[in-house]
Amino acid sequence: MEADEEGFLYPLINQDLCRDCNECLEVCPILKEGHFKEEIKPDFYVAKHKDKDVLKKSTSGGAFTALSDLILDQGGGVYGVDFDNNFKVMHKRADTYEGRNRMRISKYVQSDLGSIFKELYKDLEDGRKVLFTGTPCQTAGLRGYLGGSPYIKNLYICDLICYGIPSPKVWENYKTLLEKEQGGALTDIQFRSKKVDWNRDNSNRSFFFQTSSNDEIHNDERYYKLFFGIKTIMRPACEHCRFTDIYRASDITIADYWGIEKYAPEWMDKLGVSVILTNTAKGAKLLYAAKETMDYDKRPASESLNEQDRLSKPVLFPDTRDQFWEDYKNKGFEYIINNMDKY
Repeated sequence: MEADEEGFLYPLINQDLCRDCNECLEVCPILKEGHFKEEIKPDFYVAKHKDKDVLKKSTSGGAFTALSDLILDQGGGVYGVDFDNNFKVMHKRADTYEGRNRMRISKYVQSDLGSIFKELYKDLEDGRKVLFTGTPCQTAGLRGYLGGSPYIKNLYICDLICYGIPSPKVWENYKTLLEKEQGGALTDIQFRSKKVDWNRDNSNRSFFFQTSSNDEIHNDERYYKLFFGIKTIMRPACEHCRFTDIYRASDITIADYWGIEKYAPEWMDKLGVSVILTNTAKGAKLLYAAKETMDYDKRPASESLNEQDRLSKPVLFPDTRDQFWEDYKNKGFEYIINNMDKY
């Protein structure tokens, strides 16, 4: 995988080693007819973890914790997104509850998968249960990679309703800017903190961080403005996403249950509520097994279709996207930050 000028990773084929077998074309989730998606309509559920402490430390309603606990309880491996020591966003493996907990909070950056699919396959080969979580295109990529392997019976795939994938390069520049402004290295980062109440309006208002310069907790919304507001830092392919519908390349889908206060106010909780889509019989079985730790109830699909745009259409970029990246290249990130109203 090689990064382009915008910082997004793309597959690069070494033509000197290529045997023209076309196997890469067969497993590519974009080129593959059907994109490895299920053909049946999913069932929709509202869900909320029974433990208030889990809710406080989760992005939504704690569905990921409830589902991944089932795998960890059986000695399995959970694959999700974490930070490295420099707050680079990457997929990792966890076989402990502490390691899994680091994956609970959203991280709005394209994650580096590295060789995680190989590591996951080894777990399956060794007979372990596995839960993989990622974006819809990543889960489709995993399905293509594994093909018809007999080991997939122990694999549970969970995707997210994805708003779009921000650039890792912009993220690196943003971290550098925060450290420059605060005069110290970053020591903690929290996307979507529950220090503010869970609701749609607050979902892009809380980016808390700390640095080594002092103990003060800062909140900075500029990165969110680039992502949620002017939408210029997303991967170009997101505007043509093949996965923005209800047919998923996963067993189970999780996200925020936006609008639940309108449709079923008795479920509303300022600590978070999840929507869950069961896309396969395996996904439905996994949800049922989580009934001891998570309350859930079936809901009409129309509620989520009304509230979740990414279940019906891709993101639409502004006309200024090309100008944004031209200025980024020629004038630098600090110019962008100081002139965001231009875009």
